[in-house]
Amino acid sequence: MSQNISCFKAYDIRGKLGEELNPDVAYRIGYAYAKNLNARRVVVGGDIRHTSEPLKLALAQGLMDAGAEVIDIGMVGTEEIYFASFYLDVDGGIEVTASHNPMDYNGMKLVGRGALPISGDSGLNEIRDLAERIDSPFNTSKAVVSDKVNTSATITSENTVFSGTNNANKYKQQSILQPYVEHLLSYIDLAKLKPLKLVVNAGNGAAGHVIDAIEQYFKPANVPVEFIKVHHEADGNFPNGIPNPLLPENRAATADAVIANKADIGIAWDGDFDRCFLFDENGRFIEGYYIVGLLAEAFLLKSPGEKIIHDPRLTWNTIDQVEAAGGKPIQSKTGHAFIKERMRLENAIYGGEMSAHHYFRDFAYCDSGMIPWLLVAELISVAGKPLSELVNERMAKYPCSGEINYRVADVNVILDKILQHFSAENPLIDKTDGISLEFDRWRFNLRSSNTEPLLRLNVETRADEALMKAKVAEIEQIIHS
Repeated sequence: MSQNISCFKAYDIRGKLGEELNPDVAYRIGYAYAKNLNARRVVVGGDIRHTSEPLKLALAQGLMDAGAEVIDIGMVGTEEIYFASFYLDVDGGIEVTASHNPMDYNGMKLVGRGALPISGDSGLNEIRDLAERIDSPFNTSKAVVSDKVNTSATITSENTVFSGTNNANKYKQQSILQPYVEHLLSYIDLAKLKPLKLVVNAGNGAAGHVIDAIEQYFKPANVPVEFIKVHHEADGNFPNGIPNPLLPENRAATADAVIANKADIGIAWDGDFDRCFLFDENGRFIEGYYIVGLLAEAFLLKSPGEKIIHDPRLTWNTIDQVEAAGGKPIQSKTGHAFIKERMRLENAIYGGEMSAHHYFRDFAYCDSGMIPWLLVAELISVAGKPLSELVNERMAKYPCSGEINYRVADVNVILDKILQHFSAENPLIDKTDGISLEFDRWRFNLRSSNTEPLLRLNVETRADEALMKAKVAEIEQIIHS
């Protein structure tokens, strides 16, 4: 009997537990994934949420019933699934994660062989359509809640018992932590690292075990880096709130620890640590926009002439830094699937979004939340300057609003109003993603969110913070009218 599955989104799978995502749905997704990709071997992992393990095991049973072998790499971040998908001989990988969504949600991120992204225009919708048509051995139970999961008798997280002929022989557990950490450290020269004190805030998510592994790697090599750990232990109850450093109210713990410990950098991650947020030595949060330019310049110093991918929301600083360093900036539509596709097309060495997603050619064009802070640690060591000095000039040259969100009834009506309002000034108009209007001294991008019912605004100017604030107010007035 066909069953409507509503948790499939543009880039991944996200749903409310019980109502939209439960073991029955997880099984169907696993079965459909294996059949759609004709997958013979698939790697799976899950974040720290209490529901991730039983959902992952239901997913695994679906994969195995469809004929695939399953390699379970345990409690991991999304990028560890990316790494395993190009490091191991597998046909793809699935991470069970809700990232920074509320406690009563979970989801999945899917990739194919070589960590090739699977999204709405590259197979995700076909997997959904097939998942809706197949049968499942699970009850269509809505008993999945924020911290307790009824997984039925055929599969449990406690004893990993799988139903079906020879399914036990198709499942194995394997750690990829050591080769993954070695790969991360290949992006920098450890000998160049000066004595550094780093505040690291895992937000009780999945990042802590990777920091511990890097710390253990540093010790015998006498790498002079000290980690000050905040909210470090993985805890699916999230006693300090859902880890999402993009929200200003979630930054104080990292900023305060930087100041109290006189640290060189603060680093914070979201739940599955595919995004990395940085704080300077004064505890000041650094917008991801300026980190994109910084990392682009770092790559171009080592590999001149390479291509750098950026999103259209904020662009002037990135274009300026890339061109000054001898690289070629290339604009892509916002969103990981679009960035990864363009990076592969251009063979770009690095790509960055202002949302703190950073993509690397040698990481199968995927995003990593660990590689960026390693590169910044090397940068400040080599430059002999604190992070504040590396970004202050850029922030003054191109001040930006940061992303401002608005809930509106009709996005297209607002976009038309904005275009009409500014048409007399004859701006350069770009519609790569929403609308970008460029004037002599300022520019802005206004676009609808790919994942939420929001209109998102970003404004930047040429060395004029007062103008930036005035233009935000002007645009806001049109939106609210």
